[in-house]
Amino acid sequence: MRFVNVLAALALASSVLTAHAQAPIGDGSLAIATEPGRAVAVATVEITATVTAIDPATRDVTLQTAAGDTRTVTAGPEVRNFDQIAVGDTVAVLYSEALELRLLKGQQAPVELTDSMGGARAEQGEKPAGAIGREVRVVGNVIAVDAATQTITLQGPERTVELALQDPEQFKLVEVGDQVEATYVQLLALAVEPQP
Repeated sequence: MRFVNVLAALALASSVLTAHAQAPIGDGSLAIATEPGRAVAVATVEITATVTAIDPATRDVTLQTAAGDTRTVTAGPEVRNFDQIAVGDTVAVLYSEALELRLLKGQQAPVELTDSMGGARAEQGEKPAGAIGREVRVVGNVIAVDAATQTITLQGPERTVELALQDPEQFKLVEVGDQVEATYVQLLALAVEPQP
C-alpha cells in the first residue's frame, strides 16, 4: 500500500468539505465550511521525520523531525515488513478529523448511533505503511429551541445535549421536531518512504 493511497482515502473521507478556507494550526490546517442547514470542519496535521537509528533486537526506531526533535518509537509485531525500514527513510504521519452537522427537516430518521472502524496495511515486501479510520454517526431529535441563548436541545439515542449555534442564520432554520445528523470521521495514516 503506497502512502498516496492513504492520502486518497483521506480525501474521500473528508470529501464532505466542498468549499473552505484554510488557516494553519501547528503542522496542519483547519478548514470550516457552512451552507444553510449544514456545517463541516476538517482539521489535518502532517508530521514528517527521518529514521536516524534502528535497533532490530528491540524493534526501536529513532526518528528526527526537520526541527531537530528526536523520538524513539517501538514498532510492535503488528508492523509488517519491519526489516524494510532503513536509516535515512522518511516517515510520514497524517492525522485528520472531520465533523459534519446536517439539519434534517421533514424526515423521521431513526434516532441512533453507529460506530465503525476500518484499516489497511502494507503488503508483504513493501515499506511499512498503514491507515486506520473511524466513523461515528449520530441522529438526534430537536426537542427545544431557545432564541435568547441561541441554543438547541438535541435528544439522541444515549443522552440529551444542548448545542450553542454561533451563526444566527443557521439558528433561524432549526425548529422543534427537526433532526440533526452528526458524522465524525477520524483517520490516522503512517508510511515509511525510501530515502531519496
